[in-house]
Amino acid sequence: MLWFKRLRRAGVAGCVFFLALAMAGCGFQPLYGRGDNGLSAQDQLASVRIQPMPDRVGQQLHNLLRDRLNPRGQPANPAYSLQVVVSETLEELGIRKDETATRSNLIVAANFVLSDGRSGKELFKGRSRSINSYNILESQFATLFSESDARKRALREISDEISNRLAVYFARIARK
Repeated sequence: MLWFKRLRRAGVAGCVFFLALAMAGCGFQPLYGRGDNGLSAQDQLASVRIQPMPDRVGQQLHNLLRDRLNPRGQPANPAYSLQVVVSETLEELGIRKDETATRSNLIVAANFVLSDGRSGKELFKGRSRSINSYNILESQFATLFSESDARKRALREISDEISNRLAVYFARIARK
């Protein structure tokens, strides 16, 4: 029985070794690792200045993006500039016989452009969208609270997606 346990351990160790070898051979590189230019994607994300956005929704998205991109504060000499335009749409669903809605979709979309901080040249652009549902209740306060929560979820998803897409962009250019 002891020889079987040793054989099984050797088999597991061999599998781990070959898996690590296969991962190295496929070109896998960690997203936040150092690139050929010596900078990590996280370093480059920290050098992005997020341009101010109008309205309360824009301010909330701006703050979420700052938390993800610039956790130590806005850069003094930004290498990049991020411009984001946010739009919001309500879609009523679940209509009763008396033609009142009981459910709604909140659709938040954001178009973003990453530009060079010095020349203003457009480097990367994209669009992110999030759809979150909430119930329309008889209490107006509860409905407003549900809508506010759906908006917070949508903005969190959008900020995560934008920061992830920018990190992938920076990791890709660091390898060139």
